[in-house]
Amino acid sequence: MPRSLRIERENGVYHVINRGNYQQDLFINEGAHRSFEKCLFEACKKCGWILEGFCVMTNHFHLVIRTPKGNLVYGMKWLQSTFANRYHKFRQVHGKLFQGRYKSLIVEEDTYLGALLHYVALNPVRAGICDVEGLHNYRWSSYWYLRNPASRPEFLDPTGALRAAGNLSDTAQGHRSYQAYLLWLSEDQTARKDMAFDKMCRGWALGTKEFKRELLQSEGLLKDGTSERLRMEGKDLAEANELIWEDTLQRGMQAVSRTDVDIANDRKSAAWKVWIAAELKRHTSAPSTWIAHKLNMGSPQLVGVYAKRLEREIEQKPNPEYQDFISKYTE
Repeated sequence: MPRSLRIERENGVYHVINRGNYQQDLFINEGAHRSFEKCLFEACKKCGWILEGFCVMTNHFHLVIRTPKGNLVYGMKWLQSTFANRYHKFRQVHGKLFQGRYKSLIVEEDTYLGALLHYVALNPVRAGICDVEGLHNYRWSSYWYLRNPASRPEFLDPTGALRAAGNLSDTAQGHRSYQAYLLWLSEDQTARKDMAFDKMCRGWALGTKEFKRELLQSEGLLKDGTSERLRMEGKDLAEANELIWEDTLQRGMQAVSRTDVDIANDRKSAAWKVWIAAELKRHTSAPSTWIAHKLNMGSPQLVGVYAKRLEREIEQKPNPEYQDFISKYTE
């Protein structure tokens, strides 16, 4: 099974999820919940995390963590192993507690963080444990600490949810207004869809295409044109790959000073199109169908034909214009 890339950032925000092995119930009573919360709070202190939201259910947990020191991997390893050791010792049992590696999605704050905090707060409602009016009694959630500010540890800051719901105040009145906001959200399917509730646990990042492209760039994956280090599969891999292909295409377009208008109007075998296609074939996994469509080159089979012809021509006789393109493309 591929092990997905962990992008660690100073001051990064993450949605972290994990479940009991085979979806077994881990947090079956107050003691188990309390033990996990204790480990979580110790991890926050140990790692300097800011806990912006959390909810511990019966067989899984959601965490919204900010990492000022960029140490998510270390902290999650400590949290899960420490809880597992304590759990095994107390219950005198053995075996794997969690279903595998935790899932972590790095979050674009301006676009998704507020919606994510609402999503996490509403977990007990979606599970049928309580209604929105009863959320303040669900003890194992950052929403409980929002409603009980005197009990908040210094590293727990659940007020981002208030800001995202309309800059509500961290007061009794603001908390009541937020409850009304959550009630509206729980009843309005269109609003939940607009906030992308269905995407909160999917993929490898919560954010716009530009945000994801910048993440790949920060890992050096756009420059080398490969997704091998991503260790993803399925839709995650397809999405990351296409971002890499598009970046390579755009760098090629900039190198030859061409636009989408030129793609549409220039002939299918234009030299500059062949140059870009050859680089895509050489340095990425982009299929010929994708290249032919993006560059308006006609039949996908011709992409490989043009690229091989270019290679033969360059071997026989240097092409100054092509060399100038390569120089600009790689700078």
